[in-house]
Amino acid sequence: MPETPREESRLPPGQYVPRGRPVIHYGRVPTFRPDTWTFSVFGATASGEEHRFTWPEFAALKRVTLIADFHCVTKFSLMGNEWRGVPATALLSAVPPAPEARHVMLWGEYGYSANIRMSDFEAALFATELDEKPLAPERGFPVRAVVPHLYAWKSVKWLRAVEYMVEDRRGFWEDRGYHNIGDPWREQRYSYQEEPGDGPP
Repeated sequence: MPETPREESRLPPGQYVPRGRPVIHYGRVPTFRPDTWTFSVFGATASGEEHRFTWPEFAALKRVTLIADFHCVTKFSLMGNEWRGVPATALLSAVPPAPEARHVMLWGEYGYSANIRMSDFEAALFATELDEKPLAPERGFPVRAVVPHLYAWKSVKWLRAVEYMVEDRRGFWEDRGYHNIGDPWREQRYSYQEEPGDGPP
């Protein structure tokens, strides 16, 4: 059986492992109301129509477990998290994008958003559990995105919608000076580091 890589070798440049599990988010923690909660997939869908899941419908989708590290742009990393939830591939199957869709906007509560490439979206998970327990409200309950190979601001908490996009556009923090891609291994923290082709004009 192959050995699990040491935590030190899994840390991207400039990151450290903190004591405990810090929680950072923008705005207040929303209240979950299962009777009215919905999850939408819209934009450049193959059908041209929006699809909306109720909470029971979303909860009935395929579930998988993902062991993944979690790298915050503020430089701490949480190692070996056990996430469980709906893989993005299940949404892509249930609501296929149009062939020309190349980007995705992840929409959370209060209009918070983060843009990612379709190739990044395909590796994402919509987590409902962390370490075999339901997500805590401050960690994104009932659903948060987990895009493990990008900085954690791309892993939107309190997720409510996915928008398929033909053209890229910047999300909440990307509009405020953060890097459009956010690869921690390349330390893509800020927009001034962007190279041609990394993002929209």
